[in-house]
Amino acid sequence: MKTLNFITGNKNKLSEVRAILGETVVVDNKSVDVPEIQGTIEEIAKEKCRRAADAVGGPVLTEDTALEFHAYKGLPGPYIKSFLEALGHEGLNKMLDSFDDRSAEACSSSQGYMGC
Repeated sequence: MKTLNFITGNKNKLSEVRAILGETVVVDNKSVDVPEIQGTIEEIAKEKCRRAADAVGGPVLTEDTALEFHAYKGLPGPYIKSFLEALGHEGLNKMLDSFDDRSAEACSSSQGYMGC
């Protein structure tokens, strides 16, 4: 049976992927620190996946999430992790205090790379 390396440090994401893929493939977990480029969620996800495949030397699956606040014209977008690390949930909420529209969209991008 083929093995797919799911690149995450999040055990909940790992459980979800294993449940979705079931018995079709062995899902191995790797936590690889891959530097993220600046760009759109699509560009970041694609490059992260390619670099992760190079790092583990085999096929990988990655997942990235963006949170786009309408009040901030799409920010923080794919940089939500950095915003949360710097401000925390409370700080992120306070940034929206002066806006009537506090709505946001969450975007998820999954990428697979089989390698060369």
